Amino acid sequence: MNNPEYFEKDFYAVLGVPKDASPADIKKAYRKLAQKLHPDASPGDRTAEERFKEVGRAYSVLSDPKKRAEYDEARRLLGSGAFGPGGFGGGGFPGGGFPGGQRVRVDDLGDFGGLGGLFGNLFGGAGRTQQAARRGRDVDAKLTLGFEESVRGGTISLNLTGPAACSTCHGSGARPGTLPKPCSTCNGRGTVTRDQGLFGLSSPCPTCQGRGTVIDDPCPTCQGRGTEVRTRTLKVRIPAGVNDSATIRLKGQGEPGQAGAPAGDVIVKVQVQPHPLFGRQGQDLTVNVPVTFAEAALGTELKVPTLDGPVTLKVPSGTQNGRTFRVKGRGVPGSPNGRRSGGDLLVTVQVAVPEKLSRKERDLLREFASLSDATPRAHLGVE
Repeated sequence: MNNPEYFEKDFYAVLGVPKDASPADIKKAYRKLAQKLHPDASPGDRTAEERFKEVGRAYSVLSDPKKRAEYDEARRLLGSGAFGPGGFGGGGFPGGGFPGGQRVRVDDLGDFGGLGGLFGNLFGGAGRTQQAARRGRDVDAKLTLGFEESVRGGTISLNLTGPAACSTCHGSGARPGTLPKPCSTCNGRGTVTRDQGLFGLSSPCPTCQGRGTVIDDPCPTCQGRGTEVRTRTLKVRIPAGVNDSATIRLKGQGEPGQAGAPAGDVIVKVQVQPHPLFGRQGQDLTVNVPVTFAEAALGTELKVPTLDGPVTLKVPSGTQNGRTFRVKGRGVPGSPNGRRSGGDLLVTVQVAVPEKLSRKERDLLREFASLSDATPRAHLGVE
């Protein structure tokens, strides 16, 4: 958010609500406009896209009680004439302007009438804030797991190539044994003040780029940048039962931050390879087991594979094709804390019909068929 917009934009008008609108009314108005102006609703409409962004900026201020209070105070001062072409008018301070008529820097206002904090927020904060400090970017990575690895979990090594803290200077940018020194241009503040009439607005120091320090003897490995491109091996803890396309966040393992800001994260997207035998439905594993007609008709005991070795499954006589049996506790393990229960193994029986029969087999089947007048199609009412 560019805070000088507080003086330029009527956020209430942007959302179409009165200045005393309740938080619920503001939220309702924002949702209605966001749905109407969303880029997906008007592909290619640049005007709608800009309005969508403007509505989002307005809501981000008015939905936050602290920001809304600052905004309302700024608009009140603007309406009182305190920010006319000549700077502060008579409404702001006795005699017009600031005491003595001197130019005032934003971060020198202190707590003068509460305006120091207000203007510090409006114009980018006091000069003591090193504006160039920026959190490192997040890094996306992919990790391919075998089916059993995804079910059981464990710790997997991930090789990642990209910007990282310099292995020689550990991110300081200075040659080992030396240290960066305060910048003489900004006296270590990280900002310099630009004359804007009555106000002096702070901006990042052009000499140190807002860091507040300069390096006389740069690190020979990173040439003072504090970072280098190298390959790191990260240990990724895979929880048991992780799903395909799940994401795992590694805090602080992304690109280094600038000017002492924290590093970003690594966002690992998991890809699970299929298994030749097993499938998965939530916490349950699935497997198809073929049986002969005789086994299905007469009943049998089958050896069924699981991830932990075979188990015996009793198939009763008269089992129909496609019937599913449940083997308890042979699915995805539950979580150690008990928040997620373990699954089962779902065994689906498939009656295998032979593609070729010997003459004897064919004769025996004809004899079997002749022993019964019953037909499974009787309910259809056709011959």
